[in-house]
Amino acid sequence: MPSANVYDMDGQIVREEHLDNYVFGAPINTAVLHQVVTAQLVNRRQGTASTKTRAEVSGGSKKPYRQKGTGRARQGSTRAPHWRGGGTVFGPRPHAYERAIPRKMKRIAIRSALSDKAANGRILLMERIEIAAPRTKDMQALLSNLPVTRTVLMLLPARDENVILSARNIPEIRLGHVDSTNVIELLKYDHLLMTLETARILVKKFGRDADDRLQMKRHPNVVLRRRARAAHEAAKLATPGKTVTAKPARTAKAATATTDEKAPKAPRTAKAATTTAKADTGAEKAPKSTRKRAEKTEKGGEE
Repeated sequence: MPSANVYDMDGQIVREEHLDNYVFGAPINTAVLHQVVTAQLVNRRQGTASTKTRAEVSGGSKKPYRQKGTGRARQGSTRAPHWRGGGTVFGPRPHAYERAIPRKMKRIAIRSALSDKAANGRILLMERIEIAAPRTKDMQALLSNLPVTRTVLMLLPARDENVILSARNIPEIRLGHVDSTNVIELLKYDHLLMTLETARILVKKFGRDADDRLQMKRHPNVVLRRRARAAHEAAKLATPGKTVTAKPARTAKAATATTDEKAPKAPRTAKAATTTAKADTGAEKAPKSTRKRAEKTEKGGEE
């Protein structure tokens, strides 16, 4: 299970805190990280670069000189692309660079980035980050007491003006709110400094329960099957000497079917009701061909 040291304001280690394995111990998916980072960088582009073609450049409506007799190449306009001051060929035009990212990929990328920080010992936890008055020296003293090299990303659970004003003039610190956590900042900065409350909020937002709540809206059976497998494995571990044969229901429909026995269906028509009643009493008639055969046999016997 991943863990991180908890520091006080003096930079002393208080204890070691175990982190959530689903959020801070997930497998690092580099392919998803690359796709999410490139998509976020592309989405930052405004897409407003523009150039003018020969149709948009001012002037050039008059033929510069006559067609023949000058010894020069024929020209129809002074705004052609090969003329000075002419239009641009295949230049940039305004268009959107937006690229949609599935929500599931974003969450996997954030968990991968947090897991990478935890695996390399780059997560620093603090019980609280409090500064009495906005002073840059106090923030620099705090960083000097912590094992921080180069840059650090500080995630706060709530807005604190004293901390913000104390850190805004230090180029090595990037302040952020826990709700604005993104992959680019997690990968860009060397260390992640946050409070225990911030870590709990991250687990609440990106943990297993949060994923199950999102997936239950569209694919509830996936969650139920996973929970059924987990319950079955837990039952195996609880009774190592016994063989667990009965598996729990994998879906809500299956769970209802196993608890409630199916009642016999009512007949849908009067004819079906009569046939069912005769079958129950054993008074159902024989087929017509069998009756005719029996009648012929009786007549032959009488003769």
